[in-house]
Amino acid sequence: MLNTVFLHLNMKKLLFLLMLAFTGSNLLAQKLDRIEPMFWFTGMHNPKLQLLVHGNNIANSTVSLYYPGVQLVKVNKVENPNYLFLDLEIAADTKAGKFPITFNVKGTKKLSYTYELRNRDASASRIQGVTDKDVIYFLMPDRFANGDKSNDVVKSMEEKTMNRDSMYYRHGGDIQGVMNHFDYFKEMGMTTIWMTPEIENDEPRASYHGYSATDHYKIDPRFGTNELYKTYVEKAHANGLKVIKDIVHNHMGLHNWIYQDLPMKDWVNQWPVFTQTSYRDEPVMDPHASAADKKKTVDGWFVASMPDYNEKNIYVQNFITQNHIWWIEYAGIDGLRLDTYAYNDAEYMADWAKKVKAEFPRLTIFGETLVNSVPAQAFFTQGNIINRGLDTQLPGITDNVLKMAVYEALNGKNEWVDGLFRLYNTLSQDFLYQDPSRNVIFWDNHDMSRFYSVVNEDFDKYKSGMALLFTMRGIPQLYYGTEILMKNFSNPDGLVRSDFPGGWAGDKTNKFTAAGRTPKENEAWNLVARLANYRKNSTALQSGKMTQYVPENGMYVYFRMDKEGKGKSVMVILNNEDKVKTLQTSRFAESMGNTSSMVNIISGEKLNTIKEITVPAKTTLVLELN
Repeated sequence: MLNTVFLHLNMKKLLFLLMLAFTGSNLLAQKLDRIEPMFWFTGMHNPKLQLLVHGNNIANSTVSLYYPGVQLVKVNKVENPNYLFLDLEIAADTKAGKFPITFNVKGTKKLSYTYELRNRDASASRIQGVTDKDVIYFLMPDRFANGDKSNDVVKSMEEKTMNRDSMYYRHGGDIQGVMNHFDYFKEMGMTTIWMTPEIENDEPRASYHGYSATDHYKIDPRFGTNELYKTYVEKAHANGLKVIKDIVHNHMGLHNWIYQDLPMKDWVNQWPVFTQTSYRDEPVMDPHASAADKKKTVDGWFVASMPDYNEKNIYVQNFITQNHIWWIEYAGIDGLRLDTYAYNDAEYMADWAKKVKAEFPRLTIFGETLVNSVPAQAFFTQGNIINRGLDTQLPGITDNVLKMAVYEALNGKNEWVDGLFRLYNTLSQDFLYQDPSRNVIFWDNHDMSRFYSVVNEDFDKYKSGMALLFTMRGIPQLYYGTEILMKNFSNPDGLVRSDFPGGWAGDKTNKFTAAGRTPKENEAWNLVARLANYRKNSTALQSGKMTQYVPENGMYVYFRMDKEGKGKSVMVILNNEDKVKTLQTSRFAESMGNTSSMVNIISGEKLNTIKEITVPAKTTLVLELN
């Protein structure tokens, strides 16, 4: 009798399952995992919003919503039945509030998501923009300071080890650690903080850098939470500091939840066999380039662990653009740095920039362009200045070519196109930019050898380079640790990503304090602080006109002059040779005017005799004109 009952029940179950399989409805398996963006904002310039919906067989649903001012325009089904893309239109006068989005499959329980529209934050302190009045401090949160030991290891994540002795594992630095050192930034004269990406990178190994996103709407739990990030921006603003967010259009991490269940095959760029980008920028701009070379540059994957977005896919475009707009509005970010800019689809990036700037007119945007010539850098900037045929809408770039010219000026010999002449020649090509003052200038970062090592740990050259960084046109960026002479060559990159000493409890030394630094490190730190704080109060160095003179007798001279005549002009003299030089100043009459004396802003020494100036070997003098 018992066996008969079991057989009867099993037959009923089998028949039911066969019915489901036959009809193809899979009703019992329907599930709603997530909707992104998880909430949005009223009063946006663009009334259109596309929601990405993910859930098992969610495409079998009938979708409905009702909220005054919100219209469900279209429900888009794609290759993968686990996705729907909902096109919404939000009227300009729509009120903030919550409403259900319902997913119904006939004969099953309805699934519902409570969607929220929030008011935009229009406070004046938000989204200030970053300009040539600012100085950027660039850091890697995992390697800067550990402010919350409880999030060092998150057991639910792929990488379950923290090991500060390895350059590849997590070290435990976090957002709270950065917040704990706001006073350090301010004392040094920094006005802006830029961190490598803070969003989730849930990869098994070596994802501490942040450029392998696995969840675009979530701060990595080892750094903090979304709420903490928003607090970080708010407290930075309260401390007179601005915030730049580092974002990646080009690629994601291999363990990204979307890559694990692609909405459609062409969400990423597909190749018959794995194809890596050539890392060559030339095919993008070369009028003689083959289509194959250009495709490899733009569509090739950055590395095997970073799937390359197909930015021609309209769903991909909406997903990325909305994500960036969401973060800016949610947190009140002042600027964006765009990673691997040259490898992106140019038409999409121009459209992206238009949409972002329409929502946030004061936002600052600059792209990473590690290229080898001024025309190549200008090619990517806005204005279609050099006959590209496309306005990229990109205001500024990371000025790698100027960095290389400074290396040559400090380390090279003065020949016709080398040494000081490389620097002079590079700046003479500024006419190619719509506005070179929007370029971010830097001498090192997380992807290249540290500046102190590049100048062979020559302290005079280091000091000379710092003087140039804070007095040239553009927005200066200082890489963390440069102020305390951190060194190493980037082979591999981990060697230039060491922990900041003192950022962890129990560190042998604390170089956030003068007591923890050596005399030479204090001299370096004080030099940076002196220059940065002087620049904060000098309209000439911030936005003044730059006038340079052809190098002569091993010396290069330029002036920064206040355009409105409200501030004192500055004269900069670089002697890159190993001997003391005497500079005759009669040649600079047009810039010096009726100057009667000068003050060395680093040493404080006053120069009452200025017809000739003695310039020590391997030195950059920064002189205020009286």
